[in-house]
Amino acid sequence: MPEYTVLRDLSDAPTAGPFESTGAGGLRAGLAAAVAAAADVPAEPRVDREDLAPRDVALLARDPRVLAIARVMPTRLVEPVAAEDEAPAGAQAQTAWGITAVGADRSSRTGAGVVPCVLDTGIDAGHAAFSGVTLVQQDFTGSGDGDRQGHGTHCAGTVFGRDVDGTRIGVARGVGQALIGKVLGDDGSGDSDMLFRGMQWASQNGAHVVSMSLGFDFPGLVQFLVDRGWPLDVATSAALEAYRANLRMFDAIMQLVARREAFGTGTLVVAAAGNESRRDEDPDHEVGASLPAAAEGVVSVGALGQGADGLGVAPFSNTFPLVSAPGVGVLSARTGGGLRSLSGTSMATPHVAGVAALWWEEVLASPVPPTVAAVTAKLLALATTQGLAPGADPADRGLGLVQSPVSAALPAPSPATVQLPGQSTGAAAQPVG
Repeated sequence: MPEYTVLRDLSDAPTAGPFESTGAGGLRAGLAAAVAAAADVPAEPRVDREDLAPRDVALLARDPRVLAIARVMPTRLVEPVAAEDEAPAGAQAQTAWGITAVGADRSSRTGAGVVPCVLDTGIDAGHAAFSGVTLVQQDFTGSGDGDRQGHGTHCAGTVFGRDVDGTRIGVARGVGQALIGKVLGDDGSGDSDMLFRGMQWASQNGAHVVSMSLGFDFPGLVQFLVDRGWPLDVATSAALEAYRANLRMFDAIMQLVARREAFGTGTLVVAAAGNESRRDEDPDHEVGASLPAAAEGVVSVGALGQGADGLGVAPFSNTFPLVSAPGVGVLSARTGGGLRSLSGTSMATPHVAGVAALWWEEVLASPVPPTVAAVTAKLLALATTQGLAPGADPADRGLGLVQSPVSAALPAPSPATVQLPGQSTGAAAQPVG
């Protein structure tokens, strides 16, 4: 039987008979709801992985505690588009170009007191870039802690890495503790259930911002079914339904994450738009942002690269991101030591997560209520189009390049243009203020 992820909301579970078993999870559901009621906080939602026949799916859908059911789908890291050799030892001290582009080198904030989470392939905890950082690791793949692929280490280095041999690579290099959820195995693959459990873990453990440079593998599910004898058209239809169900699942999880904000600071989720566009082959060969970036409440990120006329949208970057960040030739930590340069929306996303960590620190130190909405507003309102190459399509670069909070002695970034309510994505944008 196919495997499904089942999301149960236990906050409204009946508490009159907490010791009465009502089927799968009945006893635990009653106990969890009773404890939550006593503490006056919502019970934690539960993510279960179950083998279900079609009849079981229909029955579960009638349970008011079941918020979403989705067939488990394969996931993969957003594969870097280009890789270069590791940076030579003893290279001249520098600051990675993305750090300067987002204004982190001009910021008075460092991310101190903020807890970021990177959901990826794990981390090389012994790398010099993470010296002094308390890393809380959790493996959801069964392959064990650590990063034997390299993708997660590179992304984490951009979010909060320390300087390596005199080169600055980290946006929020004052972070003292970080959560590392391994939701992709050593080959860079995983599944949707691993991701959902990783997100729940991050939220429960106080992550202020979650960085996800991964995507749902729709072609992978089609091929999986075809390899098991399914006709191609039937396999494609089944994979499409699974994709839609996982979008609903993701939206439901994001709603529960948002609900937790009333009992804490909340968690901002940032995800890569994807690398499937091929503008270098034909300007019309564009692909929209994919899951999880396309889900409700997620800050989706496109990639920018340096050019003679300013920062331009990378030809591979999927369209309709909310914001953009440096994603071409990004220098960060290499598994095993040293640095390497990679390109992709995978590399742009941790820039935004790092900037979000700086804004979290800023908001936490201000009279403004420390909420996800406050931090998101800063990210969006202060994104800038200054320095972008002329003619960059708003649909491709979103609101613009994210900017860090800067000290009062330094000039503030130029405000971005924003889309007014009810305005289509391709419509002319209006300036803030």
